[in-house]
Amino acid sequence: MNEPADADNRPSRERELASLYATARSLTALGDVEDVLESIVRNAHDLIGTDFTYLSLLDDSGSLRITASEGTISAAFRSARIPPGVGLGGKVTESRAPHWVGDYRNVEGLRHDPDFDVVVDNEGLIALLGVPLFVRDEVIGALFAAHRSERRFRADEIALLSAFADHAAVALDNARLYEESRSALAELQSAYRTIEAQMVVMERAQSVHEALTEVVLAGGEPQVVAGELAAQMGGEVVILDRGGSLLARSSEAEALGEEWQGEVLAEVIERARSTGRAVTTAGGDGRRHSAATIRAGDSFLGTVLWSQRQEPSTMDVRSLELATHVVGLLILKDNAAADAAERLSDELLTELIVAGPAVSVTQRTRARSRGIDLDALNVIVSVEADGIAAGELVRHLHVIARQEAGLAGEHLGHATFIVVAEDAEEFARAVQQRLRTELGRSVMVIGERVDGGDWARSFFRATGCMAVARHLGWADLGAATDRFALYALVFDGDRVAELDRFLADSLGPLLAYDAGRSTELVTTLDAYFHHDGNLRRTAEVLQVHLNTLLKRLDRISAVLGYDWRAVDDLSLRLATRLERLRHVVRS
Repeated sequence: MNEPADADNRPSRERELASLYATARSLTALGDVEDVLESIVRNAHDLIGTDFTYLSLLDDSGSLRITASEGTISAAFRSARIPPGVGLGGKVTESRAPHWVGDYRNVEGLRHDPDFDVVVDNEGLIALLGVPLFVRDEVIGALFAAHRSERRFRADEIALLSAFADHAAVALDNARLYEESRSALAELQSAYRTIEAQMVVMERAQSVHEALTEVVLAGGEPQVVAGELAAQMGGEVVILDRGGSLLARSSEAEALGEEWQGEVLAEVIERARSTGRAVTTAGGDGRRHSAATIRAGDSFLGTVLWSQRQEPSTMDVRSLELATHVVGLLILKDNAAADAAERLSDELLTELIVAGPAVSVTQRTRARSRGIDLDALNVIVSVEADGIAAGELVRHLHVIARQEAGLAGEHLGHATFIVVAEDAEEFARAVQQRLRTELGRSVMVIGERVDGGDWARSFFRATGCMAVARHLGWADLGAATDRFALYALVFDGDRVAELDRFLADSLGPLLAYDAGRSTELVTTLDAYFHHDGNLRRTAEVLQVHLNTLLKRLDRISAVLGYDWRAVDDLSLRLATRLERLRHVVRS
């Protein structure tokens, strides 16, 4: 009786085997793990013909997680998790063999999980067949065929699903290996691209190092450093000195105008200066702005700014810091050369004033080495500014001296400048306006033309005129001594005898009286004239009683031998003013 039944089932089995073979071939053509999982449950559903199929994989905790399904209706079921040893899945994975139940909820001998039972009820699962998935003799999960009504599973169905599960496990393992290989290849390609990019950065850093080394060896300027840095690293480069003024910039940065003075760059400069390290910040225009300070020991010499579109690499930052070292060396070299030149300028200026008007061969040679023609120098300038020492003023004068082929230095406490100029008044005014702008305050500049190389006479005329001008109330002026010709008796050394004779004729008795009795008759007379004969204001300034003042004025008449208040007092007024100015100049 079994032979006819077997004969009837043979065509069906052949069709199932053909379907199994075709399905297994289709699985091997897939490379993506997700595609393989979806294909497994879809083909199992078609092959077995149950209401729905699903596949669960073991996780690291031993739980089964449903990773793919076909024919299910509950979203909760498609993402369910079955604890280890629970349900038919736990029995399949632990026994490493197929198992089935006709009525899942009422079968005996299975451990149930309340949460999963709720999911099972919502899905309507009743009959269930599960077969293990093996990879290299290790169970990795299970494949399930489920029915929403009670039924039995035949031996041929179990064998068919088991055979399909074996093929599916191999396909799934191959897909996993392929995906791992693809990921590893992608990681290798990414690593290779990273290495390539790093090599580009390192080669660029090497190029920067070589270019900057060449700048140092060639004795280049900060301008050359800015150009080389921009050429090698791209973007715009700006170099600032210790005061924040522009020292150099690349040609690309010239298009920015004064943009480097904006708030964003001011902030990154301050951060770099406070931390002592290179700092980068993002600007509103999408560019990255990096700043590194130029230092020599504890001395701050300036800042190098670099602006470009990309986030700088570590090697870029090191190249920027290398540039600060190079610029620092150049600045120190320039400072040393400038200091030597300024010392020479100071020495020559002092020698000319002290030893002039004759000029020695050595002095001419030293001056010629700096491009200065001593015979052409014809104007001497004295400079003063309230609150600024002469030495500081001289540093500014040295810059002008280099531009004008002149000499600058400090002599007898006065900032002094010797130069070639057609018009002493015009040149003094130009220097005063320049220094006023640089220093941000009032500046006094007095120029005097030099005749016959007599530097000493011109120096004392200029400094004496400076004292007179300041006593007269000037604090912000550029002028030649000619403007104060009325007071030349006071500051012209060649006219000392004239001044002495005039003062002796006009004030001689009063000067002698004050010297012999330690009185202040000349001072009283000067205050009286200064306040236009107002007794009350004169007494207040002298801090004496009005009666005392009147007695002093009478005493002046007695000493002079005439009533000076009853005659023309112009000569006496001028004499008291010149005596006061002579005292100012001498002091």
